[in-house]
Amino acid sequence: MYVIGFVGPSGTGKSHNATWVANEKNVSLIIDDGLLVRKNKVLAGKSAKREETRIGAVRRALFMDEEHANEVREAIAKTGEDRILVLGTSVKMVDRIAETLRLPKPDEYVFIEQVATLEEINKALTVRNSQGKHVIPVPTMEIKKDFSGYFIDPLNFFRRSKGRREPEKTVVRPTYSYLGKYTISDLAIYQLIEYSVNKVEGVGKINKYRFVNQSEGLYIDIEISVLYGYNIKEILRQIRENVIKNIENNTGLNVYRLTANVRTLIVPKPQGKV
Repeated sequence: MYVIGFVGPSGTGKSHNATWVANEKNVSLIIDDGLLVRKNKVLAGKSAKREETRIGAVRRALFMDEEHANEVREAIAKTGEDRILVLGTSVKMVDRIAETLRLPKPDEYVFIEQVATLEEINKALTVRNSQGKHVIPVPTMEIKKDFSGYFIDPLNFFRRSKGRREPEKTVVRPTYSYLGKYTISDLAIYQLIEYSVNKVEGVGKINKYRFVNQSEGLYIDIEISVLYGYNIKEILRQIRENVIKNIENNTGLNVYRLTANVRTLIVPKPQGKV
């Protein structure tokens, strides 16, 4: 296995530039903050960015949990790949990760200063320090359920020097990156659901609705009555679209499953004879 270390202090843009370095070095596998990524897809591991403390994040990134390390070792072996990029904040950290995962000592090192300008590095540091944003080098849909309740946004960027669009990345704000925690009350979620459903034309009333918040996201069940003359399939489609959009955009919670059913049909009463 040919191992390349990608080194740079925390917040300087390693994850942002990881896919570019991997492409330049003809590498398919990337080890970044506890995750094994292959061609924009998470193969194994747990993200350090999900840890609640900085110490926990460091332990996760160094694969200090044996079960976590074994999972990633086995996944690497199954790929059959012979080149891998390992990210770390120092040469020592990269070497330690390689040793823990039973990889050879890195054959070469790439430093963040070789792939990013001083201006880009300073900008990345400013964003990290002022906004607590971290980049994960995989598309949002790949990790969405693992980061339910975190602020999460897709990130596309265009590297002009190479004239090509790079794969989508994801921006998250982990718990340990800002002071305190934010909470979202159950009432706020219920109000968002109610608002989203009532905005759909043809809904007569909401009979009942409930949600359960699990680690992977929200499970939502909705039961409605619809007005006679409206397309039921279209009403349910719009409800699903509205609820998911408003919940995910306003809370950062992932809607893992949404079930919407029609209980009754509301038929207008015939008008009496004059």
